[in-house]
Amino acid sequence: MSLIWVGIIGVIALSVAFFIRKDIIKKDAGNEKMKEIAECIAKGAMAFLRKEYKYLLIFIIAVAIIIGFFLNVITAFSFILGAIFSILAGYIGMNVGVKANVRTASGAMKGQRDALAVAFSGGAVMGLSVVGLGILGLTIVAVIFGIDKVEYITGFGFGASSIALFARVGGGIYTKAADVGADLVGKVEAGIPEDDPRNPAVIADNVGDNVGDIAGMGADLFESYVGSIISAITLGVMASVTLGEEALKLPILLGGAGIIASLMGIFYVKKSKDTNPQRALNKAMYISVVLMIIFSFILSNVLLSSMKPFISVLIGTIVGVVIGKITEIYTSDQYDSVKSIVEKSKTGAGTNIIEGLAIGMKSTVVPIVVIGGGIISSYIAMGGFENSELGLYGIALSAIGMLATSGTVISVDAYGPIADNAGGIAEMSGLSEEVRSITDKLDSVGNTTAAIGKGFAIGSAALTALALFASYAQAVKIEAINLLNPLTLVGLLIGCMLPFLFGALTMEAVGKAATKMVEEVRRQFKEKKGIMEGKEKPDYERCVEISTEAALKEMVVPGLLAIIIPIVVGIILGAEALAGTIAGGVGTGVLLAIFMANSGGAWDNAKKSIEGGLEGGKGSEAHKAAVVGDTVGDPFKDTSGPAMNILIKLMTIVSVVFASVIYEYGGVLLKLLGK
Repeated sequence: MSLIWVGIIGVIALSVAFFIRKDIIKKDAGNEKMKEIAECIAKGAMAFLRKEYKYLLIFIIAVAIIIGFFLNVITAFSFILGAIFSILAGYIGMNVGVKANVRTASGAMKGQRDALAVAFSGGAVMGLSVVGLGILGLTIVAVIFGIDKVEYITGFGFGASSIALFARVGGGIYTKAADVGADLVGKVEAGIPEDDPRNPAVIADNVGDNVGDIAGMGADLFESYVGSIISAITLGVMASVTLGEEALKLPILLGGAGIIASLMGIFYVKKSKDTNPQRALNKAMYISVVLMIIFSFILSNVLLSSMKPFISVLIGTIVGVVIGKITEIYTSDQYDSVKSIVEKSKTGAGTNIIEGLAIGMKSTVVPIVVIGGGIISSYIAMGGFENSELGLYGIALSAIGMLATSGTVISVDAYGPIADNAGGIAEMSGLSEEVRSITDKLDSVGNTTAAIGKGFAIGSAALTALALFASYAQAVKIEAINLLNPLTLVGLLIGCMLPFLFGALTMEAVGKAATKMVEEVRRQFKEKKGIMEGKEKPDYERCVEISTEAALKEMVVPGLLAIIIPIVVGIILGAEALAGTIAGGVGTGVLLAIFMANSGGAWDNAKKSIEGGLEGGKGSEAHKAAVVGDTVGDPFKDTSGPAMNILIKLMTIVSVVFASVIYEYGGVLLKLLGK
């Protein structure tokens, strides 16, 4: 089967996204006040992206030159293509997000169904753009340069991963600095509602939803999606010795099939009359999953005349669904975990935070067991104990099974920040309580769906990183990691440390930026007495500037660390030590990612439950405690946590891309010692 057809499927996905966007724009944008606020949010978001992309352009050019010098020009070209497509994925999603937000608020004036339809349509543009660009980009590289040219295809993945990390970290710092500043001074100190127009940080907060939770998330899941396919292609090179050339094509064809399955799920929600938004979104996920299972069965048997690849894909799909459900159990207000945080909020912020941390830690257990079971099962399903190369190929296929329906997963994920923005516009525009009630309900569901999306990304990161790890080991001719070798053990410890250092730097960055935001909001309340009386307009632009400057400044060091440390370890300590670094980074990175994402999601929904009327409602002592807990959880779930899965894949794919350099020039320390 020709890969050209897969590229055409990618173009179809982008075309559908274009028509959905046109349909959104035709919707009523509400009154003049709503349009004015939406315009402020859009301007702030676009201004940030323009500045961020200028920084990233310098990075892309510099890295492309290095790749061209040390490796080859074609890999450098693939890197640039991956970076550009990643940027486009985030930009397109955010561009429609800032148009869908006000139209969702306007739709809420008519009822929940109208609001859900617009918010989900905005998310669908993001979802289809990510998978459409991802599959199109991979097809271009595979068709022009050859699908068996692993170094070129991994170059595309390197570009996607690099941009994803900067976009996720930069956007995450921006949104959480604004969110924390707005909450601590507005809700806790001034006692005004969330998204109150009197809060100077309110526009920056709403801008942050777009640059962090839409543009950043889009680049993140673009990287996850293409990474899973790339890992399977790289291992397909080894598997093709036994299975034939079709083993190389199967991963991309599965990606194309996943797009078709996602389109069906998206169309279901757009036509659904279900009054329960959570149920409608869940059904869309299940429809996509069932169709993907059917398609993978057909492709496996037609291309490879075997059920084994299908079983591996099926295992990955099941693991993804289970992780999604586990994430929902730990983060949804319908379950005991969030209810226990609500209960602990009655005795203050301290007990709220303790309970949230404990829940996040507990939430790592079942996903790790499930991921471990998925790895072993998919390895066995492909006959790994008889042929380890086939077993590793099976693990990579299971990662595709988890992320093949990314079009639907991302649509459901991106819908959340659009609903959140709609609530902010409703509050600032003075719309009725009924409207705000609808947007709050959609936002609460969005918190859970966003957490589920993070669960998919984290679970797939473990499988994808393991598959890329195998490619690295083959490239540097390592058959086993010897932990009795002190250099390898040091590499392992460095890898274990890296996610903690990365988490500390990103959390610290949010803290620094949030401190500046808190000080600015306090200053305005103190110096402009008319703000609280509604007689004087806050200086929104200064708060937007603070978040922008802080995000762009603080994203640089964490982003570069993920690229530089693996290369430095490989050059100084050698290829085997770098293998230890990858192993340590994947181990602690996956655990930290699950812990942070689920703690943050649980804290957020506990706060929303109290705001809905539990334990005294808004303004109560329990509410103040929950706001503090949510403040801690914000950078957990939207900055540091989600960036962990990019970190572990980026450090792995960097190692694969520069494997030839590390193999030839690595181990400088041993050479200096004459060993």
